[in-house]
Amino acid sequence: MARGQIENTQERQVLIAFGGLPGTGKTTLARTVASRYAAVYLRIDTIEQAIQDSDVLRAKIGAAGYVTAYRVAADNLRVGRSVVGDAVNPLMVTRDSWAEVARLASVSLVEVEVICSDVQEHRERVESRSSDIEGRRSPTWEDVIGLKFEPWKRPHIIIDTARKSIVEVQDELMRELLKARHSPE
Repeated sequence: MARGQIENTQERQVLIAFGGLPGTGKTTLARTVASRYAAVYLRIDTIEQAIQDSDVLRAKIGAAGYVTAYRVAADNLRVGRSVVGDAVNPLMVTRDSWAEVARLASVSLVEVEVICSDVQEHRERVESRSSDIEGRRSPTWEDVIGLKFEPWKRPHIIIDTARKSIVEVQDELMRELLKARHSPE
């Protein structure tokens, strides 16, 4: 492959790191983006449950799910695939780690924070949903409001899912991603 072809591939590649509290619509949006970009989809909840199911770390697994996702993301970026990371990403250190993966792979990073500004709607979503991952318990509203969530310090896309249809939110996100991917870094 000629050098120009490699550069063109890298220009198209992107690491899109989602973050936000459970129940905001983050996973629905991350799956949509992964599908539309034909990207590798890495969901921390799935990885963490697989680690717990392995009987190696059945108790508190700490950062194991995130660290695993960073490594798998790096491998996929190195072979030319775009990656979508779906995680709460509540701390700057988790977001900084995604940024480091993108930097080391020489690809663009787009960070997306998904929120639901209507507290009642957010609570209803959390309380009415069930986990789609076998063996994984859905967080309670108390779990969600008890999460330590540090503010974002880098420019990023913010998508508010409150009082909008999924189609409206998906369209808004795709427009924002298109702008972010074509703006100078």
